[in-house]
Amino acid sequence: MDTLTKKQKKVLDYIEDYTEHNGYAPSLDEIREEFNLASVSTSHYYIERLRKTGFLSKDANTPRGLRVHKTDKPSDGSLLLPILGSANCGEALTLAIENPEGYLKIPFTFVRKRDDIFVLKAEGDSMNMAKIGEARKNIEPGDFVIVDSDVRGIQHGDYVLSIIDGCANIKKLGVHDGYLRLISESSNPIHKPIYLSSEDDFMISGKVLAVVKK
Repeated sequence: MDTLTKKQKKVLDYIEDYTEHNGYAPSLDEIREEFNLASVSTSHYYIERLRKTGFLSKDANTPRGLRVHKTDKPSDGSLLLPILGSANCGEALTLAIENPEGYLKIPFTFVRKRDDIFVLKAEGDSMNMAKIGEARKNIEPGDFVIVDSDVRGIQHGDYVLSIIDGCANIKKLGVHDGYLRLISESSNPIHKPIYLSSEDDFMISGKVLAVVKK
């Protein structure tokens, strides 16, 4: 799977905006100047990276012949998902900040749903024995976790993203006699279930759909 960094996304957006306003793409030198790059060869690196990942195409016979493809669906038929920070697969310690750190490109057929999905980068080892999605993958530190923000229909046994005291956490949901618990599936015995009550500051904010290994 390919990832698109913040800087690459900014370059792509600049090319798209420039082309929309001028009717043609910026030159390598204009890209260098816009982003204060060291040389036009650095501009060329960004162009080639975006081209190889399907977000740009280039007509070799046309001056300034760059063409931007929609960033949610690159030209190769893949899907671009925002990476909204990290989530702990352990204690709920990593703050949930919805500020895209980059973008993950996955095959368009990798997940069945297209809307309301995003990516988190996993931290911790409390889900390294999980079996998530059709591929039955576990979650290890550095893996990308694809999450559906539509929480309707979430039930006992689903893998979920929860926010506890403002911190993001990935666990398996258990429901028993009206009480909720977040269950670890780990080879590390230090990880214990997290029991939740109506007095706790928490919310279930997504269902885990799949895992992309680092």
